Amino acid sequence: MATFEKITTETLINAPVEKVWKLWSEPEHMMQWNTASEDWHTTQATNDLRTGGTFSSRMQAKDGSFGFDFSGTYTEVIPQSLIAYVLGDERTVTITFSAKGDQTLVVETFDAETTNPVAMQQEGWQRILDNFKKYAEHN
Repeated sequence: MATFEKITTETLINAPVEKVWKLWSEPEHMMQWNTASEDWHTTQATNDLRTGGTFSSRMQAKDGSFGFDFSGTYTEVIPQSLIAYVLGDERTVTITFSAKGDQTLVVETFDAETTNPVAMQQEGWQRILDNFKKYAEHN
């Protein structure tokens, strides 16, 4: 198995963990927040959120100039607490959801890919997480 550099992003969301979990995991909600910038969108999403289940989404530039598929297989799911998955290129991702009263701390740790600079990857994943925070706090 390949060795990848680990990157961590996090955010504190002003919403209870039950709501955060629902908005994170249901495809109709994923399509609303899963983007790093206003000129991109998620055009489709599927999610079988259970250990051994799979997910996929299609992210695309709104002008149609570029797009990519993002998919993986869940290796561990603990409702309202932990999601871990592996991507097709063997990179792993772990997301924790920690209730802090009426707030939820979401921490993502993921393996960096080798094509783009680590700082760019961290910024992109953080922007998606920040977009999720905005969505969760206003829906």
